[in-house]
Amino acid sequence: IASGKLYADHRGNAVFLLLGKENTPVGAELRGTGPQRWRGMAPGSQKDLGYFSVQAQDATRVILCESAIDAISCLLLQPDSLCLSTSGARPHPRWLPTLLSQHLTVYCGFDSDATGDAMAKQMIALHPSLRRLRPSQHDWNDVLTSRYA
Repeated sequence: IASGKLYADHRGNAVFLLLGKENTPVGAELRGTGPQRWRGMAPGSQKDLGYFSVQAQDATRVILCESAIDAISCLLLQPDSLCLSTSGARPHPRWLPTLLSQHLTVYCGFDSDATGDAMAKQMIALHPSLRRLRPSQHDWNDVLTSRYA
């Protein structure tokens, strides 16, 4: 919240800011906080140009997640990491080659479901240096919440 990357809109929904080059906003993931759960993207979002991220002080690896909530949950579970949201499971976001050129260990932490597994397989086929890090439950948020249930 202090970084300005997470805030509430005028309806009280959570807004997770996607940042592109030079930390320029390129869109936002939205998540409803009312009685009806929903999620989506802010109008005009260009998720191929940036991502939502949270990180440890001395991150030693990068974990790609499907949503901002999962990235935050993943960081709490993997505190030595930089966790990014790809805003949905997709195998080749335009910003990924730049990230890979930094020579960090990058894991595909997509959901443990058919879509997450298929997109991870495609991503690794396109970028063989990537590794798969599969959550033990459906997603990282489910893993985190089960620890405190």
